[in-house]
Amino acid sequence: MGMTPGEKKAWNKGFEEGANSVEEGLPGWFGTFADMMTLLFAFFVLLAAISTMDPVKLQEMANSEGKSLGSKIKKDGAAEEEGEFEPIENLAQMKKEMKEAIEEMKKENPAGDPPIDIETSAKGLIVNIKGDFAFPSGKADMKPELEKLLDTEIIPRIQASPFQVEVAGHSDSDPMPKKWQKFYKSNWELSAARGATVVRYMIEKSVPAPRLLAAGYGDWYPRGIDSVKKVNPMYNPLTLTWEEPVIRTDRDGNEKTMPTVLSLNATKKQKAANRRIQITFINPPHHGKGRSATSYEDD
Repeated sequence: MGMTPGEKKAWNKGFEEGANSVEEGLPGWFGTFADMMTLLFAFFVLLAAISTMDPVKLQEMANSEGKSLGSKIKKDGAAEEEGEFEPIENLAQMKKEMKEAIEEMKKENPAGDPPIDIETSAKGLIVNIKGDFAFPSGKADMKPELEKLLDTEIIPRIQASPFQVEVAGHSDSDPMPKKWQKFYKSNWELSAARGATVVRYMIEKSVPAPRLLAAGYGDWYPRGIDSVKKVNPMYNPLTLTWEEPVIRTDRDGNEKTMPTVLSLNATKKQKAANRRIQITFINPPHHGKGRSATSYEDD
């Protein structure tokens, strides 16, 4: 049943009045909501900026339900020849491999500490080899023990993986004795020579040269720097000082004393830990199936 002309006129008038009474723009609560979302976004951007992503731990989470790859495998109930490894596809698998190797060393020598340990950083997986185990004091000639360790535990895993590898020498804070200065004037030269010696040995054992980096940090990257940064985001290793500490003030007005080279070499134990060869399996920024370890170009 249709409306009468009078009813239709009244309906149109009411519609026009209702439409004209609607306020222009968004509801008042929407502005507050938008401000809150903007603040949340800024908060998470800040968290990402001050945090250090650990690629090894991320890969461990991804592989938490996967099987162990890169380990020595068995076929038809018989183990493969010593030194043969399945492909090691990511840093989490490499970490698992190295942890298993360290456990084997502990079983073989229960009375002593293994000559290597591992740690992770944003750069990748780090394998630390004790300097006193690897080299004679003041020299860059490898001990037979280091050659054996490289041959059995390190080089086969490099060859079974796609990663670029940095080999770096490190020293403690003690000055170079005069009797050794005719060969190496400072800890810089000695640490760099040791890193280059290991790289040269790896190349002789058929590790492709483009995958290797040789470095020497001298006494300027003592152990403990990375752990300091984890608990104190204000700390920057590039501002490390020798003796006089840098003091910084956080947003709450609290003063924080930054570590120094000497404070991280205060004991014999610290100095022994700082004398080391550091082998880093580098996490490439762009690394995928079919891409080489040294390929960093954008897709």
